[in-house]
Amino acid sequence: MDMKNLTIFQAVKKRMDWLTQRQEVLSHNIANADSPHFKARDLKPYNFKELLRRESAQLNIIASGEGHLAGRRKRIRDFAEQKDLRPFETAPGGNSVVLEEQMGKIGETGASYKMATNLYRKHIGMLRMAIGNNR
Repeated sequence: MDMKNLTIFQAVKKRMDWLTQRQEVLSHNIANADSPHFKARDLKPYNFKELLRRESAQLNIIASGEGHLAGRRKRIRDFAEQKDLRPFETAPGGNSVVLEEQMGKIGETGASYKMATNLYRKHIGMLRMAIGNNR
């Protein structure tokens, strides 16, 4: 049994991928906090319903005969970025990075990542218990 094919593990992996990419975007914002005309960016919010819709639309049909068409798997794009068109504060140089806001988002992302890893760990423990390996 391949753990990567279980739906719950795929969903947790997607969430962790989103959080990882968001952490990169936020750290890029902080690194450019003093760059003139730099606009702060963030990822579009993680929408679980949209993820499920996209995932179910990407299922392939198994070709069990020679005359059957196998179909094509659609490519999943990376998570889309969005720019804040109305920043709360803008420096005289045109920079819209507010360090306090970015640090708050980084803390939120870190807590969410920790929750996702704990969820992953709990599901592994439940599977171990189900097969009789309680270690």
